[in-house]
Amino acid sequence: MKLITPLFFILFLLAGCGGDESNDPVVLPSDLELQVDISEDIPGKVEVTATADNTNYYNVYFGLGAGESPQKTTQGTATHTYSESGTYTIKVQAHATDKHFITATEEITVTLSDPNEIPIPTEGYSTPSSYSGMTLVWQDEFESTTLNNSYWTFETGGHGWGNNELQYYRSENTSFQDGHLIITAKKEDFSGSNYTSSRIKTQGKKSFQYGRIDIRAALPEGQGIWPALWMLGANIATVPWPACGEIDIMEMIGGSGRENTVFGTLHWDSNGHVCTCDKPGKTLSSGTYHDKFHVFTITWDESFITWYVDDVQFNKIDITPAALSEFKSQYFLIFNVAVGGNWPGSPNSSTVFPQHMIVDYVRVFQNN
Repeated sequence: MKLITPLFFILFLLAGCGGDESNDPVVLPSDLELQVDISEDIPGKVEVTATADNTNYYNVYFGLGAGESPQKTTQGTATHTYSESGTYTIKVQAHATDKHFITATEEITVTLSDPNEIPIPTEGYSTPSSYSGMTLVWQDEFESTTLNNSYWTFETGGHGWGNNELQYYRSENTSFQDGHLIITAKKEDFSGSNYTSSRIKTQGKKSFQYGRIDIRAALPEGQGIWPALWMLGANIATVPWPACGEIDIMEMIGGSGRENTVFGTLHWDSNGHVCTCDKPGKTLSSGTYHDKFHVFTITWDESFITWYVDDVQFNKIDITPAALSEFKSQYFLIFNVAVGGNWPGSPNSSTVFPQHMIVDYVRVFQNN
């Protein structure tokens, strides 16, 4: 696991002046300094900030080869996102005036690791691979480079999914890196939608009734981003939602300082109406669920469903009433990242894309 960071910077001054083509006095640029920042959220994105005295504008060349056109900036800031790893020499020219092309020039050499690698947190909570009195009945550690089709199926489409969501779900937005499943939400036009993402499920392949489910994940962030780790009744094909029942192990809605809170809840049918249990959330004392890995857990038996984050309980629902009989049946898993929808609202100018939900493992245990 590694973050995309520059391996080294080489900074040196190449030139300081040029000829004046008129008799007008021209004050030459001086004290040209550069600062380079490598994005931790957008792979391959490099931002250059230039400052110099007596400068009208800057030309920034990102070292892309023959025929490269500079980015002209009067503010001194220019950005570029590289699509491949390698070493790039970024050249900045400070121009005194538009009329007199007198420049001070400086270069920085930046070596990038693979810009297509997604930053994966190196810290976070983890749970054991065994529990006393329980058996590990199923797990996916995501060590492969493709989705295990013995366990999972892609759901695709962009019809709003009952929540007025804005994304189109595609298999291409699921990837694997260093033993992690990654679902990526992107801002891109596809088949009538302005965003894409992925949604995977174990329907028809792996279903469970009762036990303990641990899912270790780091969440995306941003207004309009809605990651979820959840379950639906395996009988949904014959008993439509909500009568089939829904168990939300984890939901988070991004933006507005909400990324430090997740929710666990139930949905079911009562006399033709959708019922939802209260949604007490689990709020972190510091940081967000994007910063590092956390483990989202439910324990489930014939009497209760209980929710935990990092083994700290935050919700518990009694399912013994007859009206909640849906929760005494088989359920399958769903992982997805929605964009927009009734609950989170739409992305806005503050939302950074792409966004990633990174899942380290899912493990299901049942009593011996």
